[in-house]
Amino acid sequence: MSEWRNRRAGALMHISSLPGRYGTGDLGESAASFARILSNAGISAWQMLPLVPTSGVFSHSPYSSESAFAGNIMYISPDKLAESGLVSAAELEKFTASGKTDFDLAQRSKHEILKICYKNFRQDEAYKTKFREMSDKFWDFCAAEAYWLEDYALFSTLKEIEGLAWNKWRTEYRTRDWNALDSLKRTDEISRALDERRFEQFLFFSQLEELRGLCRESNIILIGDLPIYVAYDSADVWGRQDLFELDADGNPTSVAGVPPDYFSRTGQRWGNPIYKWDRMRGDGYQWWMERFRHALRQADLVRIDHFRGLLQYWDIPASEPTAENGCWKPGPGEDLFNAMRRRFSDSEGRLPFIAEDLGVRTDDVARAMEDFGIPGMKVLQFAFGDGMPDNPYIPHNHRRNCVVYAGTHDNNTAAGWWMEDATDNERKNFKKYMAISEPNPEAAADAMLRATLSSTADLAVITIQDILRLGAEARMNTPSTVKGNWLWRLEDFDSLEDGMKRIASLNELFGRSHPTRNNGAGEDGLP
Repeated sequence: MSEWRNRRAGALMHISSLPGRYGTGDLGESAASFARILSNAGISAWQMLPLVPTSGVFSHSPYSSESAFAGNIMYISPDKLAESGLVSAAELEKFTASGKTDFDLAQRSKHEILKICYKNFRQDEAYKTKFREMSDKFWDFCAAEAYWLEDYALFSTLKEIEGLAWNKWRTEYRTRDWNALDSLKRTDEISRALDERRFEQFLFFSQLEELRGLCRESNIILIGDLPIYVAYDSADVWGRQDLFELDADGNPTSVAGVPPDYFSRTGQRWGNPIYKWDRMRGDGYQWWMERFRHALRQADLVRIDHFRGLLQYWDIPASEPTAENGCWKPGPGEDLFNAMRRRFSDSEGRLPFIAEDLGVRTDDVARAMEDFGIPGMKVLQFAFGDGMPDNPYIPHNHRRNCVVYAGTHDNNTAAGWWMEDATDNERKNFKKYMAISEPNPEAAADAMLRATLSSTADLAVITIQDILRLGAEARMNTPSTVKGNWLWRLEDFDSLEDGMKRIASLNELFGRSHPTRNNGAGEDGLP
């Protein structure tokens, strides 16, 4: 889509943070209302976090999931299900909750609601008449998404039966003995459970596609998020054990992470299994092509988390308790990017991806991004330390083909950064650069937003927390911590009104309000 090259503003807001009645935000009317609010303010891009299933085991982090493909049923809108006739308003009354985020409650409620929907859907007469069109679309979905859907449905069903990580399952399930699995799938109970899992995913992706259509009508592009690694205890690893570095019992032989650095004396041991890149190369990276295809059915642009890992990755022996004794190994690099270009590039060979290239940016990363037209990220909270005026994150050093943020979901809010995280030197440089004397937190947040939107970067993304001038209490995630994350939620849309008026004015001032206008973007424009 060539309009990506036009100058535009975006908002970072996860679905879970929307207002709603069922424990978390969802894909229903609040999402539609939010899209309209963005459009009215001249914001024409909506960036979300991964929409995959989450678990209380990992504090519902969207970056740890039992599937890289499946959708999170917590984000299915019960009200939209009622509109389609799958459940009645009376049946939904007992499931409403307070406006605070409660993932566990939302998960339990949605499971019960979806069971009611499936039962109603499968009633003979309704199935043949009332839901005839829906049934046809359901089976089309199952056929189109079978590549990942069948493994996910079976994996999630077996997890309920076994109650353990897949490497602890009975041997015939762990090793995917199809004599045993086919026999199990033919039983009435399991056959029904598998059908329910498929139906849940159909409902999720149907609602997401409806939201995406509404956003298209409002000229809003969606930006997705794709973690480079997948969780070990996932349908992805269990279903394709041949694609990961595992031993004969299915245990990882090496895991992912990053080496020791200024921030961590022992590095970070993430624990995700390492890909068998040679094996993947042999079939043209089919698994990755399916993953990218699936991601681009959900969004117009996709951010690739830890982009560097596709060029070179830190390989840690699984027996090591820390990341210290890992080593760098070459990733697929140009070979994978060429395969991506053949499948997903525009007419000028540019790819619809954003590289998360924060931290150490090596020459091979910079070269790949340049060669394949992939924009990187600039985070203003990193701009005001040592190295000014040559700091690559400072606005006057931005280029057009990048995405600028005041802060991301992993940063404090702008006001929180000013109050809690910024060093004395950063505050000094910030005041000098912004030409302000002694800003309070709200003024600091406003200055950061103004600098973000005035950047030469084609795409500028701001968080709703910063529009609202909220402090550290509204932070979405603190890396390397497991409690208190992902919980921030907007109570209602009324509080956004004044903030969006300011943003609309800035978007007009800095030429971000007219994304369909040809702004003369040349070879440096966003892909």
